[in-house]
Amino acid sequence: MLHEQAAARAVELGATDLYALNILELAGPMTPGELGARSGLTTGPTTRLVDRMEDAGYVRRVPVPGDRRKVTVELVGAPADLDEVLAPARQRISEIIDSYSAHQREVLFDYFIRAAAAYQSAADDLRHAD
Repeated sequence: MLHEQAAARAVELGATDLYALNILELAGPMTPGELGARSGLTTGPTTRLVDRMEDAGYVRRVPVPGDRRKVTVELVGAPADLDEVLAPARQRISEIIDSYSAHQREVLFDYFIRAAAAYQSAADDLRHAD
């Protein structure tokens, strides 16, 4: 989390903006409501988030065919120099992963996939507990 915050500052983005861009990069276009749900934001902050990212030229709102009221948010560009800022950490993590055997990597990736799903489920439970 600290690295992501530092990386966001280095490319003049907010940490939430960078997080949202990562969500869109990994999951593809989605409605603002879906982006809000995945990022843990309510409607108002999500609208402001999308406005900021759109104004900065990173995303665009695309009308959904057949429903004039609905839009999806999609990436149109990456923050300037973001790959350069993230490259050192990515290289170090790659070296660590490469140091494991194929079987060990399989176990690690299985853990990360299952842990991510568990965290997502727990976060959903917390949001719905309100």
